[in-house]
Amino acid sequence: MIELRNVIKSFGDKAVLKGVNARFDKGKTNLIIGASGSGKTVLQKCMVGLLKIDSGEILFSGTDFVTMSGEDRKLLRQQIGMLFQGSALFDSMTVEQNVMFPLDMFTKWTRGEKLERVNFVLERVDLKGVNAKRPDEISGGMKKRVGIARAIVLKPKYLFCDEPNSGLDPRTSMLIDKLIHEITKENDITTIINTHDMNSVMEIGENILYLDQGKEEWKGTNKEIIFSKHEKLNDFIFASEFLKDAKDMRALEERGIIDNDRNMDKILKEGSIDTGEGKE
Repeated sequence: MIELRNVIKSFGDKAVLKGVNARFDKGKTNLIIGASGSGKTVLQKCMVGLLKIDSGEILFSGTDFVTMSGEDRKLLRQQIGMLFQGSALFDSMTVEQNVMFPLDMFTKWTRGEKLERVNFVLERVDLKGVNAKRPDEISGGMKKRVGIARAIVLKPKYLFCDEPNSGLDPRTSMLIDKLIHEITKENDITTIINTHDMNSVMEIGENILYLDQGKEEWKGTNKEIIFSKHEKLNDFIFASEFLKDAKDMRALEERGIIDNDRNMDKILKEGSIDTGEGKE
């Protein structure tokens, strides 16, 4: 678990994070959402130590990252996996070398032990047999999966993902979401995802923090967000008429008013939706 207590960060006289309080639970996909400039990226960079906060606490399993010794921070960073927005693979390295890189940096394993772990995580992300390929020889979705494999190769306790679906088509985005969610559950990881992808919010948003101008405006789950009356949140997530209609339909499904397995072709032909009202 990671807990934030009154985290404040400014650049000069510009306040970016204005006393953020949040808790990100172990074994869940925790999402941070908000418009561009809301402070999502700065918050994530503060949590992994790339930026120093002005004040507040960042607690990793109860221990404050801010007041840790340099040695303790080094040990903690070995427990953190990072999936970058652009995957950030080394173009001059093969897939195998990219995934093995953290093992080369932080372990004293034998070559055979490293290769066994690399092959295991590549197979887990459905990339068996691509070890010798280079990044320019694989698709965008495959690059993301290589990035995930590298992020989990050290068996991290914490996984940070920055816009993991950026630049991907909808179907591939859903596959990446599912993979991150499954890996989080399998390994009981505290996963934190910065995202603009509303499909991710609705499908894997087990714990959601909505930031607006550096402040937490709303916290909840993907179930609760459907019924939220928070005006700023709804204007951000359900900005179009199509998405507003989709929200209404999901709300009706959650309340059991309409069947999730309904036959829309049949409904359109009949010209009505059976809500079940009047049935005994």
